[in-house]
Amino acid sequence: MKILIIEDDQVVANIYRNKFALEGFQAETAPDGVVGLELVRTFRPDIVLLDLVLPRITGIEVMRQLRAQKDFEHIPVIVFSNTYLSNMVQEAWKAGATKCLSKANCTPKQVIEAVRSTLAPNSAGTTTAAPKKTVEKAPAPAVPPPEPDGKAEAEFQEQLRRDFIADLPNLLGVLRTLLQGLIKADNDAARVKQLQELYRRTRSLNSNAGIAGATRISIIAEGLEALFKELQEKPKNINASTLRTIASVIDFMSLLFERAGAPEKPFPPAEALVVDDEVISRRAIVFALDKANLKSTSVEDPLKALELVAHKKYDLVFLDVDMPNMTGFELCSKIRALPSYAKTPVVFVTGLNDLENRANSTMSGGNDFIAKPFLFIELTVKALVHVLRSRLDPK
Repeated sequence: MKILIIEDDQVVANIYRNKFALEGFQAETAPDGVVGLELVRTFRPDIVLLDLVLPRITGIEVMRQLRAQKDFEHIPVIVFSNTYLSNMVQEAWKAGATKCLSKANCTPKQVIEAVRSTLAPNSAGTTTAAPKKTVEKAPAPAVPPPEPDGKAEAEFQEQLRRDFIADLPNLLGVLRTLLQGLIKADNDAARVKQLQELYRRTRSLNSNAGIAGATRISIIAEGLEALFKELQEKPKNINASTLRTIASVIDFMSLLFERAGAPEKPFPPAEALVVDDEVISRRAIVFALDKANLKSTSVEDPLKALELVAHKKYDLVFLDVDMPNMTGFELCSKIRALPSYAKTPVVFVTGLNDLENRANSTMSGGNDFIAKPFLFIELTVKALVHVLRSRLDPK
């Protein structure tokens, strides 16, 4: 069987090419969409593994061009996606993706299983099945693949993890230097230049963390990658709040990097409480939390919120500041008085961005704040950091 891997990160592409070769595939790689289309015509693969974000032309355009040609209209295409780029994922389905895999949740073994399960029906002469409308995280093969060498697989995965961990201190230094460059940039062109490099670095980190099985790092890197992409496209959205969020994520990454060698235990599901008297703001916060796969309960009345926290433990709380009956600062102080909420992360969401209100947020027991109007992905990333940090260091 032949597989073509269209991926601009050459480290990632080479890892997959070598892994597929060990599994008996004839594998080739393409560094961008244009070269990928040329290789499809000359190499004639049985299946394509396709990144969505590529130089020259996007993965979506690659699929559109393939589906427009009779020779390739049914060729299986497995997309590697960033799950926070929901619009691109939906476009990928419409363009003819056979499967979509989340980079943050798939190891090489799982990708190989997805490829085998996709090819199995075709080997019997049947047509590729219609794509499912979900992003697969850990696909199971439809037909059992050949029994792998468990020891060799474990050694391969462990070597990937060691190589990944060894490079993390250097990467952390690079990210911090680039952030300082972004903070000091005095015009949009200079900001975009820094953002492009930050985006490139975090995108590579996301891919490599997924391959190495460093799930927590991959989850955070994936969100930060999406934030950099949006800011790169709209640099006017860079403000004190977004810079603060980026800095907090990179600081949290230093903690994750220190613990990268430790076994990762799955975290139980988390739930957030959102308290805001403005319906549009509440809906925006809930939407952003949904992108982080966080269940949420939203209320408009601070008094109702107090009733809820008295009977249920939430993992994260988002509070507006200016609300009737009770301010967000007052509500936070009352929540903090409850023994089970002494260490629960509390984030203020407010248009008030002056130093006095920052001081009030800290004095009332708040952990962080985000300024309205906020980017959905900024709040998503902030929520992920607070939930993961609290789960890493439970008090």
